[in-house]
Amino acid sequence: MKQSQTILVVDDEPTIREVVRRYLERDGYQVEEAADGQSALTILSERSPDLLVLDIMLPGIDGLTITRRLRGKDQALATEKGIPIIMLTARTGEHDRIEGLELGADDYVTKPFSPQELVARVRAVLRRMGGSTTASAPEQPLQFERLWIDPRTREVLVDGGPISLTAKEFDMLWFLANNPRQVFTRDQLLDQIWGYEFYGDPSTVTVHVRRLREKIEPDPAKPIFIQTVWGVGYKFEAGEAS
Repeated sequence: MKQSQTILVVDDEPTIREVVRRYLERDGYQVEEAADGQSALTILSERSPDLLVLDIMLPGIDGLTITRRLRGKDQALATEKGIPIIMLTARTGEHDRIEGLELGADDYVTKPFSPQELVARVRAVLRRMGGSTTASAPEQPLQFERLWIDPRTREVLVDGGPISLTAKEFDMLWFLANNPRQVFTRDQLLDQIWGYEFYGDPSTVTVHVRRLREKIEPDPAKPIFIQTVWGVGYKFEAGEAS
């Protein structure tokens, strides 16, 4: 299956595109390239890659703007709204990383980066997209009082209405809902959801929890589903699944 998966690499540095292409193709992926934001949007308006490796700093239209359009309601884009996005950034400030995550990016890699690390993250994201979040996860939907989660279609309903989640947002919700009342640290969630531990930044989990709460909680400031256990981590509380 992996051989048919296509990665769109968007970066204005030819050397980076060449290195990333070489490593991804060595791992069995097909690779398309774009050197600027407008070229990337043109490709995305015509076809839908399986994953986007996206530099934040681009000539003209930057990576944050592209992410905003992908996660918004831009009907000119042919790609699926939930396409996984891994951002590349030369910035080291936490604010810049969080901004990308809050817009809907699934992960980020800070330049300079290890090509092996990037390939590992691509592999992990696509593996999560292609199956359940854990090997033992049940395939039947989970039904709570206001919340319905279907792992087969990756659909989520709140009060009967559909909710649009990114790949990692769904993975986190599904994992927590499958382990109700169990408390997980941010490092444990990084390992379970992102599939790696050493490279992870705990702030990634914090941002995804905040985004999930904004989408599924009646009052994100007083969550009933994803609750904080102060000094430890997070847990899912919504009674028993139906």
